[in-house]
Amino acid sequence: MFKKILSWFKSSNEKESPQTTRKSSPNSPMKRTIDPSRIGELGEYKINIQLDQLPKDTKNLRDIMVKNPRSRTGYAQIDHIVVTPYGLFVIETKNYNGEIKGGRSDKYWKVSNRFNMFNPLRQNFGHIKALELVLSEIPDLLYISMISFTMRCRFSIDPELRKIESNELIVYDTELSEFISRKINRIKATSDKALLTEAEVQNIYDRIQSANITDPALRSEHVAKIKKQ
Repeated sequence: MFKKILSWFKSSNEKESPQTTRKSSPNSPMKRTIDPSRIGELGEYKINIQLDQLPKDTKNLRDIMVKNPRSRTGYAQIDHIVVTPYGLFVIETKNYNGEIKGGRSDKYWKVSNRFNMFNPLRQNFGHIKALELVLSEIPDLLYISMISFTMRCRFSIDPELRKIESNELIVYDTELSEFISRKINRIKATSDKALLTEAEVQNIYDRIQSANITDPALRSEHVAKIKKQ
């Protein structure tokens, strides 16, 4: 009887092909890859984590669209704005892969010498001008322009754009909160008090929120016009 049981196990094992020679069936799980459409969302998630690390006396806004009469579309769409007692950080995020090459005054920057991108500092300058219109009743605000690239890039740019003394900064997304904190400390060292009170920070935040255009149709129209440019 014992031999008979052993024979059953043996015949059962012989029917199964060794794992090393087993062919994958059409229903076998495929290697997981990241959908390209998700890359931008993952980048935004990393930015949000960075901004959440900032001090509690700062306020941040994301995906703000405001009127901009100087723009061909009539609007400016701003990725992130950080309102602090020491100034406003206006952040443009970029999701390129490769070497980023360009200077402050160049109209176009190169990406791995394969194609051109419009100088992001010029683009962000337009965003700042649009915000100045929204906040026209609050004079003498300090605006710091920041362009955030993913770690898939490497920089060949004007080295001044990496120095904390500059009000135009090129950074990696993983060092965004570090650069903002360092810039705030730099401003603190040259001022005996905060440039804005807590109430003024809140007022600026509220004004930007009120000016934000959320109408899906207008936003879609803005994106469509940009693609045609």
